[in-house]
Amino acid sequence: QLVESGGGLVQVGGSLRLSCAASGRTFSTYSMGWFRQAPGKAREFVVGLNWSGGSTYYADSVKGRFTISRDLAKNTMYLQMNSLKPEDTAVYYCAAGFNFGPGVIRLAGEYDYWGQGTQVTVSS
Repeated sequence: QLVESGGGLVQVGGSLRLSCAASGRTFSTYSMGWFRQAPGKAREFVVGLNWSGGSTYYADSVKGRFTISRDLAKNTMYLQMNSLKPEDTAVYYCAAGFNFGPGVIRLAGEYDYWGQGTQVTVSS
């Protein structure tokens, strides 16, 4: 089970840190990712981390502003979001997938487990 937290309402230029806690699973054996879905739009890839933690991939829209990290001791993944923009408003989902390749999973269909989502709203 994956549980996200940390969403909320923030002004343009502000920051939020999302957390994704896993129960019953060990992050070190999963590829992880963050996706988001805005109203009326398809779910889109935001950032991913491969199973070893050695590779990351960021969507161009968040590169330089968002940072993915994980704490294996806490079995928790984080998404630090800085310089937030109104277009970042969406429900954010964390995902985990069995993949031991060197690359990052970017397709939603290749993830096996999903959290319930947490709302991020950026107001102008």
